[in-house]
Amino acid sequence: MGKIYIEERAIHLAQYIIDSGDTVRGAAKKFGISKSTVHKDVSERLQKINPILALEVRKILDENKAERHIRGGMATKLKYSHEKQDNAS
Repeated sequence: MGKIYIEERAIHLAQYIIDSGDTVRGAAKKFGISKSTVHKDVSERLQKINPILALEVRKILDENKAERHIRGGMATKLKYSHEKQDNAS
């Protein structure tokens, strides 16, 4: 059961990330597993199971990584805009 379950999980994670464009963190939350597990499944295990699918996921993850600083900046901006509103009240 173990090996088959892990392989199926890796494929399901890959499909989810490709379909949704979600991040490793988002996929981990959705599937209820750790970020480390998601990363290992889609980076290492998937390469052995389905290299073509692994390449598609890698493109999404690379894109997410390239945009990470933008999302972080937006989160910070949103945080401080809420604090401003709270102080003005």
